[in-house]
Amino acid sequence: MLFPTIFFGVFFGLFALFLLLLMRARRAPRSLDARPRVSILIAARNEAATIERCLTSLLELNYPAEQLEILIGDDASTDDTAAVVSRFIADKPQFRLMLIRHRLGTAQGKSNVLAHLSRAATADYFLITDADMALPPNWVQTMLAAAPEGVGVVTGVTTADGGLFGRLQGLDWLFGLSIIRLLTDLGWPITAVGNNMLVTRAAYESIGGYEALAFSITEDLQLFDHIVSQDWGFRNLVDGQVLGVSVPQPTVQCLLHQRKRWMKGTSRLPWQLSGLFGLYGAFYMVLFWPGMLPPLYVVGLFAAKLLMQTLFLLITLRQVDRRESLHVLLFYEFYLTVMSVAVIGYTLLPVSIQWKERRYRWAEG
Repeated sequence: MLFPTIFFGVFFGLFALFLLLLMRARRAPRSLDARPRVSILIAARNEAATIERCLTSLLELNYPAEQLEILIGDDASTDDTAAVVSRFIADKPQFRLMLIRHRLGTAQGKSNVLAHLSRAATADYFLITDADMALPPNWVQTMLAAAPEGVGVVTGVTTADGGLFGRLQGLDWLFGLSIIRLLTDLGWPITAVGNNMLVTRAAYESIGGYEALAFSITEDLQLFDHIVSQDWGFRNLVDGQVLGVSVPQPTVQCLLHQRKRWMKGTSRLPWQLSGLFGLYGAFYMVLFWPGMLPPLYVVGLFAAKLLMQTLFLLITLRQVDRRESLHVLLFYEFYLTVMSVAVIGYTLLPVSIQWKERRYRWAEG
């Protein structure tokens, strides 16, 4: 009984600590009075079905249109992405479509598109998002308020919506990003998320831009690592004012492809986050190890985990001004367990990573 006692003591002790930190976490700074010019960068490949939703949300930002420069890079799409964008921006001078057909330096894929857009941008602040995201009206000014002099990168928070499968993916986003925010608030540089990110021009140019970096399919983590290595500050925000809503993955297979791509970057994650995820992932392995614990203990430990996890999600949801039904919050435990096992198994399969109709070898990066 010594090992499970130590394991669950550490597990629930850390969980209780994180709940306390979450309840005391600072909110995002309120927006600045100044309205500097900003460049919003969107890399798009085969996004004809989703990009108009993204562009509409950017059109509705509470920010002076003359201070916005919204650059969309079409990455050799094989669908009607360019045509959809062209129609939408025809009478909107703050938008500009760029057709990306050649490489800059070592950049490939999304990194290459962002390298082109960054070179074309004219502002001192780059706000980076994805074509399947919808951003809130006060996104720009709230992100700017979190980037005083010396801060090079700011990450907002993301969720997803839709049916049950989409809402569970949304809870996954919120759970992971809330943990990352807490670690960041403790002063540990963890990571950034490329669908909701601010990077200052000075920080970006200090590392030579994406064209100077080795190719990586987790380009957001790579960019964050290099910027932090140059002693730039960083912030992670969990607040409704910067909550981006992503289109969820439509099928389990698509979700597995996405998560396998993310798993490529886990080897680069700081030990604090890798250790927490490893501890979390080992919960059921220890709980159900044959002969280790009496059935009553198993039930009690499971109930304690479910209670603390649900409370963590409820507090996080309140911080981003969202609500979710209790039965979905409880069902998230089943989803998390099944998907964790499936993602690990799929990641170990010796198959290439597929994304946006492109294949990447697992060894690349």
